[in-house]
Amino acid sequence: MKLVPWEAEAVNRQFTYVGPQVKDLFGYEPEQCYELNFWQEHIYPEDVLQVHNYEQTIQLEQDNYIAEYRFLTAEGKWLWVKDIVTVVRHQGEVTKLLGFFIDISDRKQAEISLQAALKRLEQVNQELETRVEQRTIALSQEKEKLEQTLHKLQKTQTQLIQSEKMSSLGQLVAGIAHEINNPVNFIHGNLSHVVEYVNTLLHLLQFYQQEYPNSSLELQEKFEAAELDFIIEDLPKLLSSMQVGTKRMREIVLSLRNFSRLDEAEVKEVNIHDGIDSTLMILQNRLRAKPNASEIKVIKKYGNLPLVECFPGQLNQVFMNIIVNAIDVLEERDHKRSFSDCKSHPSTITIYTEIDHRETPAVIPSIVIRIRDNGTGISEEIKDRLFDPFFTTKPVGKGTGLGLSISYQIVVEKHQGKLECHSILGEGTEFLISIPQRQKT
Repeated sequence: MKLVPWEAEAVNRQFTYVGPQVKDLFGYEPEQCYELNFWQEHIYPEDVLQVHNYEQTIQLEQDNYIAEYRFLTAEGKWLWVKDIVTVVRHQGEVTKLLGFFIDISDRKQAEISLQAALKRLEQVNQELETRVEQRTIALSQEKEKLEQTLHKLQKTQTQLIQSEKMSSLGQLVAGIAHEINNPVNFIHGNLSHVVEYVNTLLHLLQFYQQEYPNSSLELQEKFEAAELDFIIEDLPKLLSSMQVGTKRMREIVLSLRNFSRLDEAEVKEVNIHDGIDSTLMILQNRLRAKPNASEIKVIKKYGNLPLVECFPGQLNQVFMNIIVNAIDVLEERDHKRSFSDCKSHPSTITIYTEIDHRETPAVIPSIVIRIRDNGTGISEEIKDRLFDPFFTTKPVGKGTGLGLSISYQIVVEKHQGKLECHSILGEGTEFLISIPQRQKT
């Protein structure tokens, strides 16, 4: 350990004695150290103020203190020293300072290296934390992307499955409609001629009876046995009923052909009301009264709509899904009600259509279809999940949970529209379908 004793005046810290060891420690001759302000001029500039303030404060309170600072050597290097000072007082006044300089450069260098290492370690730790945080964020984003991709794949898969089913149904319906259409048209077209021929024959028969009122006894017996008068009265009624029946069959076939456009991929201008009516025609059997269920009344409140650009078959699929769900809810509710209650408060499905007049002329107007039932309504918890794939409230085997999910994709993604559900428990449910009149290109 290199140690240099010294003695100095208290007022200005001018050395009055410096040990010969100063030569080995700082490279100065002892006589050089006795110059005025030698000590102050050789302290590292950044340490001067700290050392002076420290000395002035400590000397008033303590008889001994230690200061550490950098001191300039004769070779122009800065050397870290520990300055151990003893304060000499006389009658309470500081008269002299005694002390030792000790070389602490190695320790200070170790401390500086340690601080640098700690600082570097802190920086490395901060960098690692930053990288971990960035990686965590990246992994979270990747996870979210994977979840979104999986969700899209599930939606695409369900849509492909459902579209394939509906396409097959459309082809089946179209085939049946085509096969039925030809013979029905043949019968309906020829009935008018049959009616004409029968009327002619009946007219001739009546004319014959007028011309020959006194026919033979055998002929009169034949007329009576054949109940000619009844045939003359009932045959026109039968032909009229047949015409009504074939007309009804043609309407059903037309509805089937309209609904069977499920596999059409291109956008077309269509009458929305035709699609709704064809769907209702197909569901007629479920709407009419049965031995264990009362009739479900359909109320149409159609507005004056223009032709709408859309995917007609897919939109028919939406109408089918929503109306079938309404029928299911109403049937389930009616099974629990008395016959008189069903008669006095019948189950109804009301269908409204209108143009959204809130749109400005510069914007493509929207066509709004609202399908409302007066059933039991839907709770908020269920309503929030209605359009989720595979979510269903129906018993196992009676619902796939795909109908409303597919409908949402058709309306929102395929038609740039919106599909909303509004419901109040105990009062009923309304589905609102809104699509632009023309598809945006």
